[in-house]
Amino acid sequence: MMMKNKTIIDKKKKYMFPNLKMHFYDDPPVFVRGDMQYLFDGDGKKYTDFFAGVSVMICGHSNKEILTKTIEQLKRLQHTTIIYLDENIVRLAEKLANIMPGDIDKTFFCASGSEANEGAFLLSKIYTKKSKFITLENALHGKTYLTLGATTIKMWDIDPHPTDLFYVAKGFYNPNETLEESAKQSIESVREILKNNDDIASMIVEPIQGNGGILTPPIWYFKKLKKVLEEYDVLLIADEVQTGYGRTGKMFGMDNFDIVPDILVTAKALSGGIPIATFSTTAKIAKHFNKPSASTFGGTPVSCANSLAVLEYVENNRLVEKSKELGNYLIDKLKQINSDIIKEVRGIGLMIGVELECKNSPEVLNVILEDMKNKGFILGKCGVNRNVIALQPPLVITTYDIDNMILELENTICKIQGGLIEKNR
Repeated sequence: MMMKNKTIIDKKKKYMFPNLKMHFYDDPPVFVRGDMQYLFDGDGKKYTDFFAGVSVMICGHSNKEILTKTIEQLKRLQHTTIIYLDENIVRLAEKLANIMPGDIDKTFFCASGSEANEGAFLLSKIYTKKSKFITLENALHGKTYLTLGATTIKMWDIDPHPTDLFYVAKGFYNPNETLEESAKQSIESVREILKNNDDIASMIVEPIQGNGGILTPPIWYFKKLKKVLEEYDVLLIADEVQTGYGRTGKMFGMDNFDIVPDILVTAKALSGGIPIATFSTTAKIAKHFNKPSASTFGGTPVSCANSLAVLEYVENNRLVEKSKELGNYLIDKLKQINSDIIKEVRGIGLMIGVELECKNSPEVLNVILEDMKNKGFILGKCGVNRNVIALQPPLVITTYDIDNMILELENTICKIQGGLIEKNR
């Protein structure tokens, strides 16, 4: 018999760490099945997914074309390790070399975005022979000890004794300044850190700061940043865990800014729900990472076969191009919603944030998510103040799905806004 949501919540409290108790809803559904852009609970209710398991399921849930190839591999050979030979890992490495920007053509496989970012930091230390790093305000780069040091969002500040290996530069987004002015101040902040410290190996950035609120810099920002870093022989790490593989209407988020980082990190979307992560770089940098290293679950036969199927599906179904087209469509529809509580709609491709500005906006957002869930739509939330609706659907979403969601979202916001007006009288 399938467990009810209360039973699962009670067992989480009893058997799991208390920091894993969070979930979005007062009355959370128990999902038991997925089919492309749709999820189904134990009662058979259908939900249109606009969050894709936090930007993971770009090709949809339980995509049959992908699963067929993954299951075939699972039946043949499930796991060896990197110390044995397997063709899937080199086929995937070759495929990545062909789609990575610039001359990035060497890849190390691991199991999670946090692990991949850790590897990128280590690689930059080995290459530069320097020991510290720069991160930005409003950043999220992982939950391990080192990546928590690179994460600057207050809600994730859980380490009582954080590492002192990171300098924090001003972010490119400041709600009290124009985007252009904020970005200029951010560049100057980075330059000031570099001028006063000669121990910096690399700087890590997200092309779009996802958990920070879908924060998107001006088009010139990363080019200027890369130039400043090069003056001080500091590497640029692009954390593309959320933005990679078509999410932003380009294969990689940095492609929108016409910039090639020194090291590029991916995870989430490449996995199709079966954990895999990568950090990739040029032959010039990679040759210094030459002492024995491995990741037990990095690049297993199954995860690589699955990722190859994901990339094939993305290519055959034009999902990168569709992400751009549908993203423009969704942004246009969102901007047509007439509401005083919407401050800004921002993002690129199908990585879109809707920031709310009203009294108790985080609580208002929770009400929106709950009401939309009841109507059969799964939305996300993010932002430093947890007041941004996150829309990161599977790239197989349709205009029909978008139109239905927009209609219900507008009705929900109008209903809530009416309640706010009444409450404040």
